[in-house]
Amino acid sequence: MAWFLGLGIAGVVLLALSLVFDGLLDGAFDGALGGGLDGWLSLPVVAGFVAMTGFGGVIAQAATGVGLVGATTVGALSGVGTAWLTYGFSRALMRDRTAVAPTGNDLVGTSGSVVTAIPADGFGEVLLQLAGQRLKFAARSATPVARGAEVWVEAAPSATSVLVRPVDR
Repeated sequence: MAWFLGLGIAGVVLLALSLVFDGLLDGAFDGALGGGLDGWLSLPVVAGFVAMTGFGGVIAQAATGVGLVGATTVGALSGVGTAWLTYGFSRALMRDRTAVAPTGNDLVGTSGSVVTAIPADGFGEVLLQLAGQRLKFAARSATPVARGAEVWVEAAPSATSVLVRPVDR
């Protein structure tokens, strides 16, 4: 029983190390067996197998009193099941994609209002809406634009500045 308990504890330690050394074994066997091992030898999958093999063996010996061979069989089967679940869960997490982050190019064609007057030869400030958030940007214009005027964004040369033109209504 001590061997199985040690194996289970080693698996938990290996799982803790997988948090620190994320992706250590992921690329080690890329393309092995025609790509059949891709993902199966990741650190979390191996750690789950080792931990559950050990703890499954301990549970089998303590609950049923089976011998070494029976406890090893039960532990190995539960380890394979845990490895399969870990692999499937990690694959599902890797396929999960979030929405694309907004960029300055998303501002082109939007309208906003001038909060600090824009001189012909310098910067002013405009209030624009990006991804549902009202943000203030430095703005330049070919013509002077007064405070409170509505403007259209023509370009976004940087992450914090825009080129605008006044809206004629």
